[in-house]
Amino acid sequence: MTPKRSRNAGAGLHALHRHIVVCRRCPRLVAWREQTATEKKRKYANEEYWGKPLPGFGDPAARVLLVGLAPAAHGGNRTGRMFTGDESGSWLARALHETGFANQPESVGVDDGLTLHDCYIVAALRCAPPANKPLREELLQCRDHLHAEVGLLPNVRVVVGLGKIGFEAALKAFKAMGRIEYKAMPKFGHGVVYRLGAYTFIGTFHPSQQNTFTGKLTRTMLREVFRKAQSQLRIKNS
Repeated sequence: MTPKRSRNAGAGLHALHRHIVVCRRCPRLVAWREQTATEKKRKYANEEYWGKPLPGFGDPAARVLLVGLAPAAHGGNRTGRMFTGDESGSWLARALHETGFANQPESVGVDDGLTLHDCYIVAALRCAPPANKPLREELLQCRDHLHAEVGLLPNVRVVVGLGKIGFEAALKAFKAMGRIEYKAMPKFGHGVVYRLGAYTFIGTFHPSQQNTFTGKLTRTMLREVFRKAQSQLRIKNS
């Protein structure tokens, strides 16, 4: 089945993205993202950092939604695109390419030619947090951005939570929007699959260096998560 494409969805996302990138709700995050963009990492000293909140990106007709934690200080916060310009982005792009969701195995910059097919990437938090650890109140402040973006993606049927925070943020968002119900929060784990109403939620360890360098997450493990997403799409279309 070919996903329905909507000009209205694309226009709505464009307008929402303009709103997201000027957000200054969380003083701690604003200070950190701007400090990082000024001080920079030595290897990127000659680059101009994005230093603003990040909207999602991908296919507006996507049936698969990826929900991560937040932009990386020298990844998305530098390049201006989710999961772009760092090792996490490289791991994710390769897995998406190997499973047919991306046209290339690299995600290095906004002008690198990467396009996603049937897949869209967002995050629970839109600014890079210090030490990659958001505060609870910051996640709460940011959740309406997630709700608004999900609301503009009408074809989503499979949701992949990249890490525990992304996984739970996705479940909370869909529940708050009245799309699913559960009494107890489904337990996060790598490769877990939960079918809730019309949606399937899949968990995966986050492709952070902490997980990939230690072998907690391997390329095969990540690739298989997206194989599961493909399988769920086939089940829902049968």
